[in-house]
Amino acid sequence: MKVNPTPLVVYVDVDETLIRNYGKSRIPIPAVIRHVRALYEQGAELYCWSSGGAAYARQSARECGLEDCFQFCLPKPQVFIDDQHFSDWRRLVHVLPVGCGDQTIENYRQALKR
Repeated sequence: MKVNPTPLVVYVDVDETLIRNYGKSRIPIPAVIRHVRALYEQGAELYCWSSGGAAYARQSARECGLEDCFQFCLPKPQVFIDDQHFSDWRRLVHVLPVGCGDQTIENYRQALKR
């Protein structure tokens, strides 16, 4: 009997990650949108967040056609209370939008083992 692994939890930013901003123009970034959709289809647990707030994150996810992919849309925290700095977390991988193209859940799981 195969046991399903714990879902990979992924937080996705809005500005300059899902959407590029040029002045008043907002341009969705197709490669990142495809990547988020692929992670969703592979079973990742996805959250959209933004320093613009939860409503802004939700509207942006909707604008990109990804609203159904996200468990919740959240504001980015302004205060972080934890016994460890996030750079000290053992199981955290930072991925730049330009580097996410062909990555899969399995690629991220392997990176977490390093």
